[in-house]
Amino acid sequence: MAIFSAKNVSKTYAHHKALDSVSIDVERGSVFGLLGPNGAGKTTLIRIINQITAPDEGEILFNGEKLNLSHVHNIGYLPEERGLYKKMKVGEQAIYLAELKGIKKAEAKKRLEYWFEKFDILSWWDRKVEELSKGMQQKVQFITTVLHEPELLIFDEPFSGFDPVNTNLLKAEILELKSKGATIIFSTHNMESVEEICDSIALLNRSKKILDGKVTEIKQRFKQNEFEIVIPKDYNIKDLLIEGSELINSEVYYQTQVSRLKIEHGKNADLLSNILKQTDIISYKEVLPSMNQIFIQTVSNE
Repeated sequence: MAIFSAKNVSKTYAHHKALDSVSIDVERGSVFGLLGPNGAGKTTLIRIINQITAPDEGEILFNGEKLNLSHVHNIGYLPEERGLYKKMKVGEQAIYLAELKGIKKAEAKKRLEYWFEKFDILSWWDRKVEELSKGMQQKVQFITTVLHEPELLIFDEPFSGFDPVNTNLLKAEILELKSKGATIIFSTHNMESVEEICDSIALLNRSKKILDGKVTEIKQRFKQNEFEIVIPKDYNIKDLLIEGSELINSEVYYQTQVSRLKIEHGKNADLLSNILKQTDIISYKEVLPSMNQIFIQTVSNE
């Protein structure tokens, strides 16, 4: 069941159409990737979900109801541009933001201490925000976004400015939030992260939705009948090919030859049988396109 739906949503600013009849459904308890190049309309849709602006046309539903002000506390939003008050102390500001979300001070402090300890920033509680690195500030804002345990979380480029260790920490937290029942809309340009954590995606380009669906199904949809095969390096893969198979590239690694092949549908068994008559097959697998390749191909074809 969809926790959030946009139905034929359009938005125009002056003479610029930011969204053109966009429809998406976000399933409850999933991580949904909202993707697209700069200027595609992602930020406009996020602003509409957060009721910062309203659509000119179309309908937004949250839990089956038309989106309204009563839903504000059920949504958490981590914007790409962070907005902490530089001169305030970290703990003081975090409590203030928690109270704005309806959490009483004592409960806010209890929850915040749990999260600050989890993110190893408890020692920064009485320091001013301006003394924190960008990554530290992002940790604080992530915590204040999830603290009131909203049903729907929106993360806009949440890994921006993070080193690999902290990026992995945040990915793990996002997946844990999902396991506890949260629904997440995740906007990013990092397609590797999309493959790691997203269940479904919608790709926007020039204000329109041009692709959507489950990540696994999309990868199957775009596959090109390409396979990777590894054999001992003593044999040349070119000599083992049959009609209907084509060598894309091949590299020798230590004692093996790793090759990428394009194989016509129905020819796999014949090819493998021919190779096995002459040498061993160390490994063999289908190669699916990456989300980065799919993103570039789909946007380029528009």
